[in-house]
Amino acid sequence: MSLISKLVARILFSAALIVGLAACVPAAKADPPSVDGQATLGLSAILVGHTAPLTGGLKWRIFKANPDADGSHALIQESNLAQPTLTLPPGDYVVHVSFGLASAARKLTLGPEVQSQQLTLAAGALRIEGTVADAPIDHSLLSLSIYVPEGRNPQGKLVYAKAKAGDIIGLPEGTYHIVSTYLDTVSGRFMPTSSAASAGKSAAPAPPAVLPSNSIVNADIKVASGKLIDVTLRHRCATLTLKLVNKPGGEALANTTFTVLTPGGDVIRELIGAFPSLVLAEGEYVVVARHEAKTYQSTFSVQSGMDQDVEVEAQENDQENDKKGPRPDANVLRSD
Repeated sequence: MSLISKLVARILFSAALIVGLAACVPAAKADPPSVDGQATLGLSAILVGHTAPLTGGLKWRIFKANPDADGSHALIQESNLAQPTLTLPPGDYVVHVSFGLASAARKLTLGPEVQSQQLTLAAGALRIEGTVADAPIDHSLLSLSIYVPEGRNPQGKLVYAKAKAGDIIGLPEGTYHIVSTYLDTVSGRFMPTSSAASAGKSAAPAPPAVLPSNSIVNADIKVASGKLIDVTLRHRCATLTLKLVNKPGGEALANTTFTVLTPGGDVIRELIGAFPSLVLAEGEYVVVARHEAKTYQSTFSVQSGMDQDVEVEAQENDQENDKKGPRPDANVLRSD
């Protein structure tokens, strides 16, 4: 075989080999059409300056792009998933995503195919925790409110009344005022209100409840786009158990009504029971105990993180007690 014939044969062999290899490689697939001609829409969201999609705290809503006769845009679908995949009829839509108080929207046209959209949120985020004496507070025991200051008023406008401790809360860039209230899980029973009595309702004390205590912490926070800010709010309070006793360390007297007041006379809480408890902010207080038509009172102090019993000693030999009312020096206070 001549040299030219050998070269031609080698070229033909190489070409056949390339064709054979190409036949073994699967062809690239286009996005598959949705079932029954429907559109499939995959959604995700990122913060400004970030590339990783958010993994929680998002609320997606899909509206019709064209308004109805009343000017409103009909809500078609919604999802709380971070990265939902939705099936929709082909058409024009507005996609809206909210992340706390931050949001973004985009108008798009869907055809009978798979499509992905990623929205960018110009927002930052807060994550709020609480402590007492450096110990973490259970998230369920904190009530959080977020305000936008107006002028010199830090609580100018309430923008988020149901914020939860531990959650990542999305917020547009700006300055915010946070109010954290420690919730009191009341172990005693409440006095019936005068309105309930006048309405002919039972005078039985109300069952235990969760109420805001007087331990309130405020903070001003600046939120920057693309930043997650961890905020720890330190409450200064303690849990107090009230007892009326005949002698220090004695048995608590049942069916006693306790009223806790500030030194200025403002009522903090009114409870019934042998040893009701309540949460109080650090400070000085007055407690008035009423039992069998006699009244006793004393003062006590609250120190942050120091839970204690407050004993009010009943002086049984004070026959004029119910006539004269409470006396500043009538009782002995014992705090364990």
